[in-house]
Amino acid sequence: MSVRATARLVADADGGLPLLESDGPLALRRTRGTGTRTRVTVVGAMSAPLGGDRLAVEAEARAGARLQVGSAAATIALPGPTAEPASYDVRLTVGAHAELRWLPEPLVSARGSLLRMRTTAELAATARLVLREEQILGRHGETPGTLASRLTVRRAGRPLLDQELGYGPGAPDGWDGGAVLAGHRATGQLLVVAPEFEDKPVEPRLLGENAVLVPLAGPAALVTAVAPDALRLRRVLDEALLALAPA
Repeated sequence: MSVRATARLVADADGGLPLLESDGPLALRRTRGTGTRTRVTVVGAMSAPLGGDRLAVEAEARAGARLQVGSAAATIALPGPTAEPASYDVRLTVGAHAELRWLPEPLVSARGSLLRMRTTAELAATARLVLREEQILGRHGETPGTLASRLTVRRAGRPLLDQELGYGPGAPDGWDGGAVLAGHRATGQLLVVAPEFEDKPVEPRLLGENAVLVPLAGPAALVTAVAPDALRLRRVLDEALLALAPA
């Protein structure tokens, strides 16, 4: 039987969490950390998403709040009892002068899985967003499942970024070719939206051999990277995070 679950959280400027609602396999836990950010960890309470599952996480940082959301472990997309695709939606809202750091562990697309992932973010004009996405295409020694991923970000009601990616069987031809992954099986991106980039946008540049930093009209900066494995991908994105949005 497929699972339908939506976990929700809301953070206030005073560090409170007026809403922290777990559901199904998505358990939300407030966690301790240094600094002034409110920290929440998503803990997987069972294997998910499987084929046919419909999962969602909604996170809101209200005006003036500083919220960081991570996960306890990688999310593994697995084949399920039906041929239906699974879906995993992430819906983020960031209010005026608020900051949301969405820094989950990687998503692993296991052989035979079929997952559609959608991330949407609605930002106030003075909001800050740090968003990291990492996809590992297949576990060790296996081919990947089918993964379709879309990221849509709006700032002050206007589009900032809307992109769609596809990997694995059924994806557009060339997804694993030399112009896209070039044999790599780990890919990811880091998006940083910050008001100060409006007056001082970042300079486009290469970050090593397999990563690039580009400015976006918005104001924002986007790092896109591929790597042979998850460890090296995380190293590149961590270095970029430290340079663009130090803790």
